[in-house]
Amino acid sequence: MGRPTKENSLSRQDVIAAAICCVDQVGASALGVSRVAEHLGIKPPAIYKHLESGAALQRATVIELWRQYLADCQSAIADQSISPDLLKQLGHFTRNFAKTHPARYQVMMQVQLQPTDPEAAAVIQQALSFLRQALQAYDLNDTQLIDVMRMLNAAIYGFISIEQAGIMTLERSPDQSYDVMLDALMAAIAHVQQKKAEGE
Repeated sequence: MGRPTKENSLSRQDVIAAAICCVDQVGASALGVSRVAEHLGIKPPAIYKHLESGAALQRATVIELWRQYLADCQSAIADQSISPDLLKQLGHFTRNFAKTHPARYQVMMQVQLQPTDPEAAAVIQQALSFLRQALQAYDLNDTQLIDVMRMLNAAIYGFISIEQAGIMTLERSPDQSYDVMLDALMAAIAHVQQKKAEGE
């Protein structure tokens, strides 16, 4: 028997790993079947043996990126006690990740994961569980937790997106502004908690 061709020896995970390499080397725009096939030294149709479309390749790559991000994040704050400072550390970790891996962050934010997709749902639940853990110090009810999660996501994602776009051109240090924003978010969450205590 002859040796298996490269197309036949590749696994689905090999294709996803190659897609991440393309993103790291070229940028978010490199997440496509043709570019990944070129990186692997195979013809594009061979990709479809593992992932049925370009959209499936994007989805699988984003899910893997989120898994890696959450694992790194968990390791970074594993020994930290539950406190408001834990949430600030999470905010700094996310911004540092976006600075270190700007293309990965862009891809993760561009592709929306659907809760109806079992693989995506597992990652979504892991991310939500992680954020709930960081918010435990505030003792929020379910409705308040959703409001606060949305507020945090909008503020942190908005700041990082503007920073990556190079729009922050004023002399004030973005680091200082980011710290001020995180402090303001902590104060806003404390306000939401106080409203709960007052029964509003």
